[in-house]
Amino acid sequence: MSFLLDGVALTHANGFTALAEITLQAERGERIALIGPSGAGKTSLISLLGTALAPTTGRATVLDTALDKLSPSQRKALRCRIGTVHQAPPIPGRQRVVTAVLAGRLGQWPAWKSLVSLIHPVDIPGARRALERVDLDDKLFARCDQLSGGQLQRVGIARAIYQQADLLLADEPVSALDPALALATINLLIDDAGQRGATLVASLHAVDLALSCFSRIVGVKAGGIHFDLPAGEVTTALLHELYASEGEELPVLAHEPRSIPGAAAQTAALAACC
Repeated sequence: MSFLLDGVALTHANGFTALAEITLQAERGERIALIGPSGAGKTSLISLLGTALAPTTGRATVLDTALDKLSPSQRKALRCRIGTVHQAPPIPGRQRVVTAVLAGRLGQWPAWKSLVSLIHPVDIPGARRALERVDLDDKLFARCDQLSGGQLQRVGIARAIYQQADLLLADEPVSALDPALALATINLLIDDAGQRGATLVASLHAVDLALSCFSRIVGVKAGGIHFDLPAGEVTTALLHELYASEGEELPVLAHEPRSIPGAAAQTAALAACC
């Protein structure tokens, strides 16, 4: 099992409840899309799975490791097995792209190798191969502050691919990409996870992208699970319930809200693209 959340809640220090009574589990190799309105709790859920946040109540197990009472060394070992793709990758602007990609394995290397790599990259061919998969190998030695927002997102994806994690978490990984590149990038993440039998959990803004490319859809609303269904069983009515607070239109891949005439039809139409 990749993870198990049983009655998990997350309340911040200011009293705001980000997640409430979440029960969710995933087997190894599943591909799961999280969808829902802004502020629903998708990012909090991904942060919890990535051990960046600890549950306030409930039981959480990730990669067969219980998250309560983890020692620093246990947490570090667990994080080495979890890859995270951020909407805005936390990459220093002065850092070279090659160094940013190789950072994916810093936690797996001994301290001396990590320090050496910051000065002289220790696996340039490996970084190049990861960047080739996101079509950025020509930026191998560029500084990160010379890249566009979309290119930085792709560097973050290359870093996650290089890491070869057992659990891959992606928080709005294609928000800065055009529709064609967004679709290709999601397919890349799915293919990479599939080749290794890794689990992929992605928070997505575009409903149609989620329905067409992911086998399981989890709708998150007001900090809870609104539905957890195979993609083919997600109806237009359910989607409108999920996004009721944002009007009658649903967010789609072209980044322009419009109504989806039928979830099943949308899935079939876009499946050919995936």
